[in-house]
Amino acid sequence: MNKINEKHRIDKGSVFCLIAVAFLAILVLFGNKLAPYDPTQIDMSSKFAPVSAKHLLGADYLGRDVFSRIIIGAKSTIVTSTVILVIALVIGVFLGLLAGYVGGKLDWLIMRLVDIAMIFPDYIMAMLIAGILGGGMKNLVLATVIVKWFPYCKISRSIILDEKQKEYVVLARMNGMPVIGILFKHLFPYVLGSVSALAIVDIGKIILLIASLSYLGLGFQPPTPEWGAMLNEGRDYFMTQPQMMVYPGLAICITVFIFNIIGSYISKKYTVRDKAGE
Repeated sequence: MNKINEKHRIDKGSVFCLIAVAFLAILVLFGNKLAPYDPTQIDMSSKFAPVSAKHLLGADYLGRDVFSRIIIGAKSTIVTSTVILVIALVIGVFLGLLAGYVGGKLDWLIMRLVDIAMIFPDYIMAMLIAGILGGGMKNLVLATVIVKWFPYCKISRSIILDEKQKEYVVLARMNGMPVIGILFKHLFPYVLGSVSALAIVDIGKIILLIASLSYLGLGFQPPTPEWGAMLNEGRDYFMTQPQMMVYPGLAICITVFIFNIIGSYISKKYTVRDKAGE
């Protein structure tokens, strides 16, 4: 009876993850339709308008609707973070696969590059690169990808060093399967499963990094409705109109919290599944 109840017991963690992902997906996919105003529309007659039925979160110093800018900003921030994560994953995992499987001078060269790069904090390195390249979304993406692929490379390599000695890889090699086939058919799925939880948590870190660079003027530029850029625009008015920074700041905190919870949950489920399989 207890086993039957356990099978039908609702997994609250899964429900929360599904609801959270659905909420964020709706903001990204339908934000343009949900926003009541054009986020870049200037209306000086509504300058610093308070919270009301007309402006749910008030208006900024140019009379732009803050609620609309928050919603559209979700798309800018989340989509950009996801693109950065995917690119960093592809580069990091691929180089980690090569370094771990091929070994030798290639492994030494890649890992020395990783070791040198990981000496510096992500924020400092990204700030330096973005400062050299200049502001703008493309340079922001490039700077963030450069500092984000290293951990995935290191993790992937450590996994491959262990996995490549196992029987199924040795048999594939003995049967004449090419290196590319072994890497992507046998090893890549295993590595991807191991780094998935880290990747989801990393979206939150990338969001914070993007917001930080945009706040410093090194990322998204006005009038783009992006949360970090909104913080940058609101800092001159913080003492008199603190809501201009509070609302985008809350949006960043809530989104990062959601991704951290999802990542922790997936990591826990993955660990439990591994232990059960042992």
